Amino acid sequence: MDGAYRPGPFGRGLAWATALYLVLPILIVVPVALTDQRYLSLPEDGLSLRHFETVLASPEWLGSIWQSFTIAVAATMLSVTAGTLCAIGCWRISRRATEFVRVLMLLPLIIPSIVYAIGLYRYFGPLGLLDRFLGVVLAHGVTGIPYVVITVSTALAAFDPRLEQAARGMGASLSQTLRWVILPRIAPGIFSGAIFAFIHSWDELVMVLFIASRDVFTLPRRIWDGINENLDPAMAAVAVLLILFTLLLLMADRALRRRSEG
Repeated sequence: MDGAYRPGPFGRGLAWATALYLVLPILIVVPVALTDQRYLSLPEDGLSLRHFETVLASPEWLGSIWQSFTIAVAATMLSVTAGTLCAIGCWRISRRATEFVRVLMLLPLIIPSIVYAIGLYRYFGPLGLLDRFLGVVLAHGVTGIPYVVITVSTALAAFDPRLEQAARGMGASLSQTLRWVILPRIAPGIFSGAIFAFIHSWDELVMVLFIASRDVFTLPRRIWDGINENLDPAMAAVAVLLILFTLLLLMADRALRRRSEG
């Protein structure tokens, strides 16, 4: 458009500087993961893949990766189910009270993680959920609900309510309307929420430090302990793998959005 705003040289320069500031720490991790040294540093004599080999051959690292993956999958299922039902319920009722419910569902994003973690520690203790797989899944699942509520509510805002009315007018029950009309239309929003809930659980550390110790040892927890103990470059190799995995998830989300928009 001819009347569209075009940033000047200062605006473009500021934007590029901000982008580089955000991306540079991530880019530095890559050469550190390829270092030929036995400690965290940039390569000196050449590039090496031995730290990736260490990670892929270590039972401890692989065990933590598997634990993080299974916890993230279970927590994502919980987040998607609860978040989708909450968003649809608020959309259908559409009253002033539903705004309070939406704000309530967003509290895990508003409250600092350490405050939430302390509360979970005191709450899970009497229930026997400390250092338990179920306890971590519940903690990650509840804190992942806001991502699903946001994306599904956005998808529902573009949903034509006349489609639901037409389905009900043709004799479809509420469950049939939900399954055949509403859910297929908002599937991209559900999938996006699932991706962000998965990434949240996959990367979460603060709550794990409070409610898990020995039996549950997720990947972020192992990286944290490695930083405190020996600064093994294998941590940088794991970080690169995490970055690549996260990028693949975000690319899948972007591809789905383009497909739904097209």
